[in-house]
Amino acid sequence: MIPTTGEHRLVIEHITKKYGDRAVVDDLSFTVEPGRVTGFLGPNGSGKSTAMKIMLDLAAATHGTVTIGGSRYRDLPDPANTVGVVLEPNAFHPGRSGRNHLRIVAEASGHPLSRVDDALDEVGLGPEPARRRVGTYSLGMKQRLSLAAALLGDPPVLILDEPANGLDPQGIHDLRDLLRARAARGHTVLISSHLLTEVQHLVDDVVVINNGRLVVTGTIDDLTDHRAVVRTPEPKNLAARLARTGVDIGLSGADALVVAGLSLEQIGDVAHDAGIALHELSADAGSLEDVFLSLTTSTDQEVDQS
Repeated sequence: MIPTTGEHRLVIEHITKKYGDRAVVDDLSFTVEPGRVTGFLGPNGSGKSTAMKIMLDLAAATHGTVTIGGSRYRDLPDPANTVGVVLEPNAFHPGRSGRNHLRIVAEASGHPLSRVDDALDEVGLGPEPARRRVGTYSLGMKQRLSLAAALLGDPPVLILDEPANGLDPQGIHDLRDLLRARAARGHTVLISSHLLTEVQHLVDDVVVINNGRLVVTGTIDDLTDHRAVVRTPEPKNLAARLARTGVDIGLSGADALVVAGLSLEQIGDVAHDAGIALHELSADAGSLEDVFLSLTTSTDQEVDQS
């Protein structure tokens, strides 16, 4: 990953959004760093969409501020070329081709028309699908077209609400590669998604909110319980030796251990020094879905107003 300067850091500071007496977003603060992909997660009604609208000045915060590189969105000198957005399903004219739709968006936003084909290629809409009328597109193809529109200005910041919605496995794989490549260039990437299995393989950092409030933020490695699975003909002997390091060890079946708190290399070294044979030594990361549910499940979920 290339070094980042923080020029396009997205900073959310104590934002609150109230409708009447109800706070849909409640004193929410977190930072999205350049060079990383950040997942913005929460159940329906958690306030994610409202918070993203506040980031883009599409909704006014009751309190608090959001800045991109130190400026509010409305004060950016060139917002269309700074921030690419997929926030709500675009209204596509069904009779226009995908390419013509992007040409209209490019002209309206001041992007060079030369970027149209580049953006289409970047999202996997080649010449043939680009010529087709949008009315014939699948949901996944429309999602790709929305993403292409967000990429027209080659922006250093992406704010994407459910960008994987409707994508098939190949489309999700392509999206993952695209966003990872953007982050590798030092870009700032924030995505919301309910596809937690995919998010776990895509993001570097996670922000979880519930009922408008921050629940937890951290790296994906910190939030998922990384463990090692060890199969050996001497599980009790190895467990005793590993226990001397003070780590958590559990038994799994007759010949397997589950170890938390040591790297695979450290476990292998302990086994080697003790002359203990290993039949398996593999990583076993905990599920982001399990973590998410444990953090957000409650009996008092409110009606979705995000």
